[in-house]
Amino acid sequence: MGDIRRRGALVLGVTGLVAPLTLALGSTPAQAASCTTQAGPYQKQVEKFLGRPVDGKQSAADCKAIRAFQTKHGITPNIGYAGSVTWGVMDLMNKQKAVGNKPNAAGKCPTNKGRIACVNLTLQISWIQDGSRLVYGPVPVRTGRNGYETRTGLKKIYWRDIDHVSNIYNVPMPYSQFFDGGQAFHSVNLSMWNPPGSHGCVNMTPATAKKYWSLLKNGDDVFVYGRKPGT
Repeated sequence: MGDIRRRGALVLGVTGLVAPLTLALGSTPAQAASCTTQAGPYQKQVEKFLGRPVDGKQSAADCKAIRAFQTKHGITPNIGYAGSVTWGVMDLMNKQKAVGNKPNAAGKCPTNKGRIACVNLTLQISWIQDGSRLVYGPVPVRTGRNGYETRTGLKKIYWRDIDHVSNIYNVPMPYSQFFDGGQAFHSVNLSMWNPPGSHGCVNMTPATAKKYWSLLKNGDDVFVYGRKPGT
């Protein structure tokens, strides 16, 4: 998130970011004080995702693996409990992986606009296409949380600032490309699966934000559709 000064007017911005689908590593929160011995309601699903023996019973090794996943992606409390938030992140990862190299298989992002950046809020992915040709992606992104939803519809990039800093939240927003009332693509140093989401922007990993910066320009179209889980 952030704000931008453009021709003397103040345009309020909001946080966002993206990262490549295969790798979007997060910051590392402090380790929890202890590891739970309690099995969670999604124990078997989480065990399968992590390649653990699928028995539905919590072991010390299960807890260690779950806790490492939670810590990597900023899921709290990171005590190794196989709850709904942890499984929700894993389930989303599975769905993102299943997209493969056909993110627009359903044809929801316009193919008659030339170069366009597409954002699927439901799957939390983004890509760039030119007509029906995939140019880059898909990559996982982190969009607006409940109450700060990334707005849907067809937009255009109207302002770019490579070293933007929000004076609302006093946080850096590198490689900002604004497309809707302050909402922008920009880089963040967080996991793309870090809950609950941004304050409206489309968060990306630094590598992805740089790539979007190189592929897009002022006037290019952006199409946002779907609904982020939990909003």
